[in-house]
Amino acid sequence: MEQKTWTMLENNPDVMNQLATKLGLSSELQFYDVYSVDDPEQLAHIPRPALALLVIIPLTPAWDRSRKAEDADKAPYTGSGPDEPVIWFKQTIGHACGSIGLLHSVINGPAVDFIKRDSDLAAIRSLAIPLDRTKRAEMLYNSEPFELAHKSVEQAGDSYIDPTDERDGGHFVSFVKSGGKLWELEGNRKGPLERGSLADDEDVLSPRALDMGIKRIIKLNTDGGGGGLLFSCIALARRP
Repeated sequence: MEQKTWTMLENNPDVMNQLATKLGLSSELQFYDVYSVDDPEQLAHIPRPALALLVIIPLTPAWDRSRKAEDADKAPYTGSGPDEPVIWFKQTIGHACGSIGLLHSVINGPAVDFIKRDSDLAAIRSLAIPLDRTKRAEMLYNSEPFELAHKSVEQAGDSYIDPTDERDGGHFVSFVKSGGKLWELEGNRKGPLERGSLADDEDVLSPRALDMGIKRIIKLNTDGGGGGLLFSCIALARRP
């Protein structure tokens, strides 16, 4: 059977807010543009704490080498059940990295409290919890509500996206705080990645979280002799 391939989504607040609402996230939360990861003044418009950071970033040679080295000795992820620190999905749908990144951002950590009862999002989360990585991926692959939600926002955003374009436009990575830890979640890795501890008063936009998360990837590129890195970040937080 031919693998499903969708149209890659834009990583901007308008698209992701529409997708989150369609799936069943409360309108009390919304995504905000992150204009800088270095200048605190340019984060001032985002209510704190920020509950998730969703990033799309190119796969640079240095990051690719780091990923392969980190994953080389890792066994396939075996987590499942109610005590799992985060819910992680292996990506098996082509170009679904944006909607899976959105999913990782809203079904983990404090955002869980803002999922509407009896929504598609609540159902996906409930079904996912007891499943292993393979069955969980199959469940999402076959989820009609998830597919319909994704397709409802495929052409939203600021630029036209050609659904036949096979170029790798970047990797969507979600950073969430759960259980006092910063987690890096991406469906193309071998499982969820714990990046370090965060204090009670530190969120995903705190200096420590940024250093362990997105700025770690930026540093890999810089240290590897890479040039300027174009990436996009949005943060999930309460409405003002």
